Amino acid sequence: MEITGAGRLEVRISPADVGKRVSVRRLTGASDGAEKFTDTVGVLTSWDGGVMRVTRRSGEVVAIDASTLVAGKVVPDAPGAPARRRGPAATRAELAAVAARAWQPVESEPLGGWRLRAAGGFTRRANSALATGDPGVPVAEALAAVRRWYEARGRTPYVQLEAESAAEQERVADAFAAHGWRPEADTEVWTGALAPVADLAADTAGVRLSRTVDEAWLRRYHRTEQAVGPEQLHVLRSGPSTWFATVPDRAGDGGPTAIGRCVADGRWAGFMAVEVDPAHRRKGLARAVMAALARRALDEGASAAWLQVEDDNAAARALYTDMGFAAHHAYRYFRPA
Repeated sequence: MEITGAGRLEVRISPADVGKRVSVRRLTGASDGAEKFTDTVGVLTSWDGGVMRVTRRSGEVVAIDASTLVAGKVVPDAPGAPARRRGPAATRAELAAVAARAWQPVESEPLGGWRLRAAGGFTRRANSALATGDPGVPVAEALAAVRRWYEARGRTPYVQLEAESAAEQERVADAFAAHGWRPEADTEVWTGALAPVADLAADTAGVRLSRTVDEAWLRRYHRTEQAVGPEQLHVLRSGPSTWFATVPDRAGDGGPTAIGRCVADGRWAGFMAVEVDPAHRRKGLARAVMAALARRALDEGASAAWLQVEDDNAAARALYTDMGFAAHHAYRYFRPA
């Protein structure tokens, strides 16, 4: 919508309002001697380098040079479901950064806009180069540098490709293929409103929350079947505000019947390692674990939820769909052929 006019205007928003619904007016030119303005209403999804991005209800993302703002304010949520129950708007770049902070490597080094990560081989996510921007060199040189870095550590070179759009993802993937790298494993990032997750289970009294990961929790976690070392513990404990959930075995003769991990980070709460003993599935334990973690994240100010699920995990996809999550975007790992 374009409007013209003049009057006393004030910018009352800042980067601290990321995640809130805002109304902004920016100067977009002049016509017939009168200044021309454009109004935009939506969720402020990022504000970096002097550029703010507002996501409209239609899903359109509007990039705005902050220097052109003449007015801006936080506004009430649109009619309909309360804000705490509406799915979040977010860019790929925002979610990639949040996910990276929730699963931090032991060793990290920049390669232009990419980041090399290593954690003793514990998970592909913590032992791959995160490609989210321009590596600063041609793709062939960047991939060669990735190979050298991981081979020097005795690890298989991997790249986690997280481009800014689906079209860019395909373009870079084609460039990887042209240089002898093949795709391996697709993973989707799903998002949803956090409050409905907190309401999944009426009773979460049996779920214990802790800031630390103990031996019982590790016995249930499928990625720690072998001896747990400092690299695994470093990754699991990482994150801005990390919580571990455990449902103890009532008989007391085995590992927990269910576990989960959640990282609260600003408006986001990320769920990982939600696992249930096969003998106790279909009893609502996964929902209870996620509900308990979600309530704690809500208390810390989070309002949006995210998680990652592999494209061939039909059971998890069905569960998360029922919980109100929906696919946001997919990323892919690559390794040398």
